[in-house]
Amino acid sequence: MSSIQFTDKRQRVWLGALSLTAVLWTLPALTPLQPALAQSSAPVRTLPDFTDLVEIVGPSVVNIRTLEKTAASPVAGGPNSGGPSDEELQELFRRFFGMPPPGKPGAPGQPKQPNRPQQQQPEEQPRGVGSGFILTADGFIMTNAHVVDGADQVVVTLTDKREFTARIVGADKRTDVAVVKIEATGLPPVKIGDPNRLKVGEWVMAIGSPFGLENTVTAGIVSAKGRDTGDYLPFIQTDVAINPGNSGGPLINMRGEVVGINSQIYSRSGGFMGISFAIPIDEAVQVSTQLRASGRVQRGRLGVGIGDVGKDVAESLGLGKPQGALVSNVEPGSPAEKAGLEAGDIILKFDGKKIEKSSDLPRAVGGTKPGTASTVTVFRRGMTKDYPIMVGEFEQDKTAQNKAAPEKAAAPNATQQLGLTVSDLTDALKKELNLKGGVRVDAVADPALKAGIREGDVVVQVANTEVADVKAFNQLLARVDKSKPINVLLRRGEWAQYTVIRPR
Repeated sequence: MSSIQFTDKRQRVWLGALSLTAVLWTLPALTPLQPALAQSSAPVRTLPDFTDLVEIVGPSVVNIRTLEKTAASPVAGGPNSGGPSDEELQELFRRFFGMPPPGKPGAPGQPKQPNRPQQQQPEEQPRGVGSGFILTADGFIMTNAHVVDGADQVVVTLTDKREFTARIVGADKRTDVAVVKIEATGLPPVKIGDPNRLKVGEWVMAIGSPFGLENTVTAGIVSAKGRDTGDYLPFIQTDVAINPGNSGGPLINMRGEVVGINSQIYSRSGGFMGISFAIPIDEAVQVSTQLRASGRVQRGRLGVGIGDVGKDVAESLGLGKPQGALVSNVEPGSPAEKAGLEAGDIILKFDGKKIEKSSDLPRAVGGTKPGTASTVTVFRRGMTKDYPIMVGEFEQDKTAQNKAAPEKAAAPNATQQLGLTVSDLTDALKKELNLKGGVRVDAVADPALKAGIREGDVVVQVANTEVADVKAFNQLLARVDKSKPINVLLRRGEWAQYTVIRPR
């Protein structure tokens, strides 16, 4: 094997350059892969760090425990009971958790008290534990209404361990919002956020006192928005761990702003199962403002019972799509009756706001100040019309009761296509139900039975046309197309509802 020697330095440099060039010629086949690899890789996102948020918002979250006055009785678990004694329970919790049981003297948030002999005179007993957060530096605190409901005394504990006896300013059970007041100054209020900016999948955090364990932090994401679980509130659904004692605590976004009040959980066991609900803070603030001003909440009312509009009903009425709120009954003397609304109407708008589903109506009306002149847009028998209405004030729930079924009247008329046997209404029944006409259902068979019609119902309309009596009912059925579903408006007691019959 021969060897080549280079005596000249320039020759050695020249050969090295040739070698480097040869290597570089092989690189272009590899370099096009690099951009493709960069484009195919997904963006890397790290998990959020909540430590700064806890330091900022934590001091604004409080523990709330309630007391009630009860007649003292022999201690549960004492000598005359079959259950474990308080001492045994405390020892059990010390052994497994390193602390006294929640709700007992010495537990987190509970004052330490010496053992006392049994008493028969009234005394204050622990009732429940919840959470809250500071609204103002001078001591206004927001929590859930169910946290303070029925309490004889409310005790608020701050993160610096100071305790205050709070005064209940007001509580609204319908929205589950309450405001309490402590005599303190210089407190750190929370920063209020905008829940409308929340996005599904966004990280959120909760701070509260689950099972009485103060200043507990849990986190998760927004699972859904606008959940209909109440009459007046579209809830924020999350998977943040919420347990008894978290109620009334804040739901916090990644900017350190409170966007909701943790209020409810879905559970089959009483514990957290991955679904929790929070009251949107903008709705809660509106309620708290009224509570602080007058101690109660004023709500508008129309005086109607409402229900959803199904797809079949919407199509058969010519409404196009399921929308609006079906008026099932109108209270006598109510703003709705004075405005001319009738059972069977479908409310499509209130004050220009679209009513997409029935739950939208009580929210829109409830947020309107009583005495306000408004307009209701109604779909009735294929036509849309605006009705001016003066909004009344909501006072209490009024549940309409079904009237007793009337006596069977006259000779029935069998209608095989619909599976109905009907008869004329008596004058007494017309007066009782405030009806001008209609026919009473005396017997039901398929397909009316499948449509949910029952004996004793009153048929008021068929195919968008009012029914005066049995004769008009039969004449109307002779004209309708039996190959298509037929919409029927029923009265059941004081309530009205639509159903769709599919003829045989």
